[in-house]
Amino acid sequence: MTDQNETLSSNCDQLLQKIKKVTEEDGIPRTLLGICPNSAAVLRAAVRSAKRCDAPLYFVATLNQVDRDEGYTGWTQAELCELIEKEGRKLNFDGPTVVGLDHGGPWMKDRHSTEGLPFAETMEEVKKSFAAAIRAGYGLIHVDPTVDEELSDGERLALGEVVARTVELIDFCETFRKREGLRPLCYEVGTEEVHGGMTAEEDLVRFLNLLEEDLTEKGLGEIWPTFVVGQVGTDLHTDEFDPGRASLLTERLGGRGSYLKVHYTDGVKAPERLPESGVGGANVGPEFTTAEYEGLAELSSLEESLLEEGKIENRSNFLQALTEAVVGSGRWRKWLRPEEAGKEFDQLSSRRQEWMVETGARYVWTKPPVVEAREVLYNNLREFGYRPERIVSAYIERRMDKYYHSFNLVGLNARLQEGSD
Repeated sequence: MTDQNETLSSNCDQLLQKIKKVTEEDGIPRTLLGICPNSAAVLRAAVRSAKRCDAPLYFVATLNQVDRDEGYTGWTQAELCELIEKEGRKLNFDGPTVVGLDHGGPWMKDRHSTEGLPFAETMEEVKKSFAAAIRAGYGLIHVDPTVDEELSDGERLALGEVVARTVELIDFCETFRKREGLRPLCYEVGTEEVHGGMTAEEDLVRFLNLLEEDLTEKGLGEIWPTFVVGQVGTDLHTDEFDPGRASLLTERLGGRGSYLKVHYTDGVKAPERLPESGVGGANVGPEFTTAEYEGLAELSSLEESLLEEGKIENRSNFLQALTEAVVGSGRWRKWLRPEEAGKEFDQLSSRRQEWMVETGARYVWTKPPVVEAREVLYNNLREFGYRPERIVSAYIERRMDKYYHSFNLVGLNARLQEGSD
């Protein structure tokens, strides 16, 4: 794949402007769905779902998922873009496609934290990863320097410092892409997490005022974020969405030319309320891992039935291999609640154990024992006419279709094409 293939990553700013124009014509509000490509099955399902729904395809990849070290998916930035392009060709999908980097900033990559990298080193690593993403063809970069692991417990990063680091990273991206002769980028700023004092509305406004001042002073006055992340109630542990707050933030951002981005939209109640509240984009990730897990659990149940009937002898033990890999990774510990602090995995309730495996499965899909067990499971079922890949994909696609419909994106590509004719 050539650098920044024009057919791969559409300009997100231009796409949103076209969507806005269509919305003005038909009165139907829309929210762009951001899909975390946290596995090969999710990536393929996303292309299939977007093709069926005739909707734009927008991927948001974290540095944990996809990076120069291949992340937990096993892909570099270039490999991710190549896979998206390849799957698009296979299904003859020619709709708008945006590839974005999610949560790019110091210590946002788990490895940087576990290795205890100092600020200067983690910033340098982030810049190298930004360069790899831009060169590969990413069209949007989420600049999120709101974490500082060198601060004392309970201490927050000063808002002015968040702005300074944001501008430093944007300046790096602009300098790099201009030097390489690459296309203009779109940016996302802010965070939904409680970092850097940015969750209160007044602080978000102050952040944007400071950002505008510093960008202008740096000679980047033409740069302005496409998306600004806002806290509207959603996080990894809740499905609540605050439409009133979303509407307020949308109004605040609209006058500045930015769109509100919502993270952790996984399983949110009444997702149709997001476009009604003016939300420009919403990211979903762990929910698709849960769907993949559920599909594999069904296959494991089918395998068990065949074993009981004596039709097969070689049990895959897939769920056992998956659980052992998740536990062995140790990454489940970051989700321990305060009352669970210090507990080992087997000391958690059965429901919490299952949740940890469902949620943490994305980190270990590519581990050899899991890959091998999955292949045995699939082969066992193929012998009896099952199509295991399609069963798993159907579970994931069903979740994606839900958002495409709730966000009023179905049939949008045709409408966008009409506007460009």
